[in-house]
Amino acid sequence: MDFALDEFQTSLLTTAQRFAADRLAPAYRARESRGVIEPALIREMGQLGLIAPEVPETHGGSGLDELTSGLVTEAIATGDMNVAYVQIMASLLSSCILKYATPEAIVATVPGLCSGALLGSIGVTEPRGGSDAASLMLRAERDGDHYVLNGEKTSISLADQADFNLAFARTGTPEQKAHGISAFIVDLKAPGISRSRFDDLGEKAVGRGSIFFDNVRVATAFRVGDEGKGFVQVMQGFDFSRALIGLQCIAVARICLDETWQFIQERQAFGKPLAANQGITFPLAELETQLEGARLVCLKALWLKSQKLKHTREAAMAKWWAPKLAFEIVQQCLLIHGHGGYSTELPFEQRMRDVFGMQIGDGTAHIMKMIIAREHVGRIG
Repeated sequence: MDFALDEFQTSLLTTAQRFAADRLAPAYRARESRGVIEPALIREMGQLGLIAPEVPETHGGSGLDELTSGLVTEAIATGDMNVAYVQIMASLLSSCILKYATPEAIVATVPGLCSGALLGSIGVTEPRGGSDAASLMLRAERDGDHYVLNGEKTSISLADQADFNLAFARTGTPEQKAHGISAFIVDLKAPGISRSRFDDLGEKAVGRGSIFFDNVRVATAFRVGDEGKGFVQVMQGFDFSRALIGLQCIAVARICLDETWQFIQERQAFGKPLAANQGITFPLAELETQLEGARLVCLKALWLKSQKLKHTREAAMAKWWAPKLAFEIVQQCLLIHGHGGYSTELPFEQRMRDVFGMQIGDGTAHIMKMIIAREHVGRIG
């Protein structure tokens, strides 16, 4: 594996790091209070080439590899992990749309995602579940050169901010399970769409909610993938986003550890710095080791994808391990900061709430471990 960057990639990563420090970090708390990612900020990232840089230049990207995309996402997340969800969603949607959508649908969405003019979302989860494709109830009925969608999607990130949703709907029978599901690009300003927003513990700048479909018409040109094969085909793109989410969470943990190492050198107790106590430094050393391992798993998954090699197992490892580890690291850093860490004057409590949600969204640890096991023993039962 080779994680080396060329001059252009290094320059882009430097731009992302500066943008995170100068434009994102100072407004991290304010962005949570407002509950929105500023559209102008998203467009600014697009102008700098910081959104989906792996997309070919012909479609508005920079034509770089997926590893570079991951490093940019990681850099953005050091300033605000919520804003980094823009990168994750744009990369996930672009990869699916470019591979399976019609030219008309590609032109209508991908350049806008890369420029920051459009914000997308993905609709899998429903009130009855998400990972269980057999339970999906959103219905899409063919009507000439359109489909008519009826039903509900819930727990959708960016539900009330996104311009469109890549919605998975049943075109076949429940008995067909995943093979009866199709995917559609749905304009969220279309007639028949209504949306709600949840009051969540964290990730308030991203937001989560429900999308309701009441006789929503979608042109057949905006179906992504073959009819009845949307779930099987399009869900393959989640291997990419799972590795990106891993780096998103690792960035938060990295910042917390850096701040804590500095803190324990400055904070005095019993006449000496906290750093003189192995009871403080040894746990941090262990967390550093684990974080390095988790980051390498994420980078390996992205490198494998960039080489067009199978990376499902590594992506699932990244998705269950990195968010869990990041939460544990933020918690430990908060505790070391004592009463100050527990206050809202320091960012640890918000980071802990924000990173916690990634243990649930886009596939729980249980699902990820099931995927890893299947890679070794196949489906049993």
